This record gives sequence, structure tokens and C-alpha cells, in this order.
Amino acid sequence: MAIKNKFAVPMGEVFPHGAYVVSEVEPVRDFDKSAPGRPVQQLDKETGLPVWSVSVLDADPDARSKDKTVVIKIAATHQPVPPDTAAGLPFRPVEFDGLTVTPYVQENGGRARVAYSLRATAMRAPGGHGHGSGGRGGKPQGGQDGEAA
Repeated sequence: MAIKNKFAVPMGEVFPHGAYVVSEVEPVRDFDKSAPGRPVQQLDKETGLPVWSVSVLDADPDARSKDKTVVIKIAATHQPVPPDTAAGLPFRPVEFDGLTVTPYVQENGGRARVAYSLRATAMRAPGGHGHGSGGRGGKPQGGQDGEAA
């Protein structure tokens, strides 16, 4: 089978109504390697690049309230920079390049459901002419799955 544990999806399939940055871009902590007072940033298993996370608001008016905000992880050499704010909008519109989805089973109080991890190779302003990037001079970075449940 061609699909392993993750698969590529176009931005418009995941966020057909758009997405908006609602948090700072932060390093993802590697809980296995970190110690009290000594945090260690997670490295991407495929590329070895540091992993960053950003929360985004899904603009889909029909999305359930608990699904409105999702976390996208980005593997990049340097901390990705979100796009600039857009005039008249309270949030920064964003698009992601190289978006991948990894489905997994999440157990919650004895009930199981399918959840999804999201990763991207870069973030940018909608329309392809943004200031934000995945890291190295605006060039997309490698990555795999991130968090969205």
C-alpha cells in the first residue's frame, strides 16, 4: 500500500475556509530527553531539524468548537515567522506548504476515536507572497505529523 502512516494533503482540503495564526511559534519539547530545568527541543525523525509548533484557528463556520483550534508542527532550521497581520482582521491569515496528516487512535476514558496530527514544511501568507517561512530563507522545510485532535 502506498500510504504508510502519514499522507500529504492540500491546504484547501484541511482548511477550506482558511486558517489564522492564534499563538506564538514555539519549540516543541522532547519530553524523553528533557530534564527539570533543562528543556530539550524535539528533532524531526526524518530530517533531524528542530520541531516548532503554532496554533491556528480553523475558519470553518461548521467546525465543532473543540476542533476550531489545531496545532501544526513545522520542522525547520530556524524558528518559523508567521505572516504579517492583515488590515481589518483580528488574526493573521496563514497557509501551510507541504501539509501532511497522520491519523491515530486517541483513547479518552475508555472511548476511542480517530484523531489527526498535522505537520507542514513551511508557513506563509495566503496567496504565496508572504513574509513567513518554514525556516531557511523562506524555502520549505521537511516534516511529518503534528497535533490536531
